Amino acid sequence: MTEANTDKLIPLASKIAQVISILQRTQSASLEEMIQLTSWQPNTTRAALTGLRKKRYEIARTSVDGITRYTIIGRSEPEEQ
Repeated sequence: MTEANTDKLIPLASKIAQVISILQRTQSASLEEMIQLTSWQPNTTRAALTGLRKKRYEIARTSVDGITRYTIIGRSEPEEQ
């Protein structure tokens, strides 16, 4: 299975789909919000962000009132080989 096909296998109600949805909000999402949404441990939630980056999601990280917030700003196209 190629990496391009993996996105098609994610059910809309899956936890990672929920994380993607919350990261696409205008106001972004904190790690704590993602943990509450998914019931994942903090290290699992951070690993999910890393996995999304590997799937070419561009995730911006900002600090608002001392709280780190994340948002998806785009997605890179696969490189031609």
